[in-house]
Amino acid sequence: MTEKTDRPNPAAIAAAKSAEKVGQTLERALDPLASALKRATAKRPGKPAVTANPDYPISPLAVAFPTIPPIAGVEIATGRGGFYKQERDDLLLMRFAKGTACAGVFTRHGVGSAPVDWCKRQLEISGGEGVCALIVNAGCANSFTGRPGADAARRVASSIAKRLDCRQRDVLMASTGVIGVVLDDAKITPHAAELEARLNADAWLDAAQAIMTTDTFAKGSFATAEIDGVPVRIAGIVKGSGMIAPDMATMLAFVATDAAISAAALQTLVSLYTRSTFNSVTVDGDRSTNDTCLLFATAQAEHPRIGRAGDRRLADFREKLEGVMLDLAHQMLRDGEGATKFVKITINGAESAASARKIARTVAESPLVKTAFAGEDANWGRIVMAVGRADEPVNRDRMSVRFGDLVAAQDGAVSPTYDEAKMSAYMKKPELEVRVDVGVGRASAVIWTCDLTKRYVEINGDYRS
Repeated sequence: MTEKTDRPNPAAIAAAKSAEKVGQTLERALDPLASALKRATAKRPGKPAVTANPDYPISPLAVAFPTIPPIAGVEIATGRGGFYKQERDDLLLMRFAKGTACAGVFTRHGVGSAPVDWCKRQLEISGGEGVCALIVNAGCANSFTGRPGADAARRVASSIAKRLDCRQRDVLMASTGVIGVVLDDAKITPHAAELEARLNADAWLDAAQAIMTTDTFAKGSFATAEIDGVPVRIAGIVKGSGMIAPDMATMLAFVATDAAISAAALQTLVSLYTRSTFNSVTVDGDRSTNDTCLLFATAQAEHPRIGRAGDRRLADFREKLEGVMLDLAHQMLRDGEGATKFVKITINGAESAASARKIARTVAESPLVKTAFAGEDANWGRIVMAVGRADEPVNRDRMSVRFGDLVAAQDGAVSPTYDEAKMSAYMKKPELEVRVDVGVGRASAVIWTCDLTKRYVEINGDYRS
């Protein structure tokens, strides 16, 4: 027997689609990378890097999990469904206060997954208003699973909705893990009561650990902003380590704030800042079927509700939100499967922003470039090779390549100041920057990446073992 579902609200659907179009327009009109470049991700005190995977040594680039205070209107619980052989939490439940708004950005992957389909449909139906809960599992992606996978997702949402006394459509979900395996919802639904009983406001670290797959450390970020003179909090967690590339990555990202912002405005913001953050990092050039970034606003802060993303009162909030998302994106690279180098690729002098971005991504995803980083070899010839094969306009005779402040090549040839000893010393640093001027225009772009090591092959060769 098919369970009844709420009928779509035409006005809500129209509002959601309008918000998405506005976000797409802003994304094309602005280059949000400019604001990202104005600040570096700040090192912050917190708990030592922690892992839920004893088989994976913590990345040498790991950062401490920050101190994240409770966000009013958000309760968190984790539990073990048994998707993994080892003893670890693999379930996450988040409950939100009445009146919470939500917006999301999802994978553009041609295959997609049952939880992504579910979220997109429910947000379209509700317009993103009145979201009650989020249920997440690690260990099974429930992707490429057809009708059985969709039915399993619906049963999970129904179970959580009944437990929390809310509508099925107001429960969102996400999954991560092996593709092609139908979700065993019997590993989730019996734990609904247990998860509800564990709900508390101070469990962000537990949440970050529960959603990990090949991640070697838990990833979180926190910031405080002001809206109309009222302090508001922004907190987020993310999972992601491999199968990471622009146009969304193999990542689940959940960001929550106690601000009072409409779902339409949230949609514009999350669409805009995804471009300069999660869509500007790459580990290996592959992207996933399950990528999900959800932004929740619980409306618990005591300021007037904001209905437009461009409202001047959101200036500080917009900056802090992008900062949290960029911090989370960078942490995925620091945990890139087997990564030992965090690398910033900057392309200047391009014909257009789109051209610069394509060149930067080509360099960042080149296996030869990435293995040179791993070997601490300033092989600028590989950089030039990658720039040229991007099939974008470049001027060979005006091109220059820099590693940090060291000039490797200029005017289409090796630099007369090239010093192999200085280059080798620079390449031993854990954080590197490569800047290339392609000599045809004034546009620029930045992509962040990491190196490619033997450990990457080991992790992915043994993934299902």
